[in-house]
Amino acid sequence: MNNNQTIEKLKQMRLGAMAELHLQNIKNNQFNGVTPDEYLALLTDHEWEQRYNQKIERLIKQASFRQNASVADVNYAHHRNLDKNMFSRLATLDFLKKKENIIITGASGVGKSYLAQALGHHACVNGKKVIYTITARLFTRLKLAKVDGTYLKELKKLTRADVLILDDFGLQAFDNQSREALMDIIDDRYNQASTIVSSQIPVSVWYDIIGEGTIADAILDRIVNSSHRIDLKGESLRKGILKTE
Repeated sequence: MNNNQTIEKLKQMRLGAMAELHLQNIKNNQFNGVTPDEYLALLTDHEWEQRYNQKIERLIKQASFRQNASVADVNYAHHRNLDKNMFSRLATLDFLKKKENIIITGASGVGKSYLAQALGHHACVNGKKVIYTITARLFTRLKLAKVDGTYLKELKKLTRADVLILDDFGLQAFDNQSREALMDIIDDRYNQASTIVSSQIPVSVWYDIIGEGTIADAILDRIVNSSHRIDLKGESLRKGILKTE
């Protein structure tokens, strides 16, 4: 048996992790006490884990998160009005199976974006495709896409994501193009995938911010009625950071 040829063939078949482990085992003569079936399983598991980890890294990179947020590091201080049991249930990602949405509201700095990104990051770790975006920047990009003819392509990307995170929702007034774009996004994702919306603006004011009663009704009916709601309270968490710096 020519081990060098075997390793080269594994590499050509893009089984790099398997080839690397096999080469290491040859050099260290680590075959004693291992049956052929066990050795094959060892190589296969190593290749699978390598590819799965690469997939997760790719999903996290493609999501374009602003923060390296984690559900394990969420602050449940009583003054935040964040129910640990509720958030833990959301962290099971059951809401993705049910195609439900999440709305996180609260004043600036209370951690809305962190919670949204923590859930998004957790979804990536579980093999889900996530897109994180600042809402105003998304609408600007979609306006440009309409000009250069790539609007439907951009819309399809948003539709295919298992989780779409719209951060800082409602900070800028909606014009006709923004309203239409939001309607297209929400309508395409309705009962198909989950959307997480983070906003400083209370949900009760969204109708007026979106404008155009018929469109606002349609959008809110699709977002709000199938959503879990988190309304954060308390002072800005950034104040504590600034005091320690």
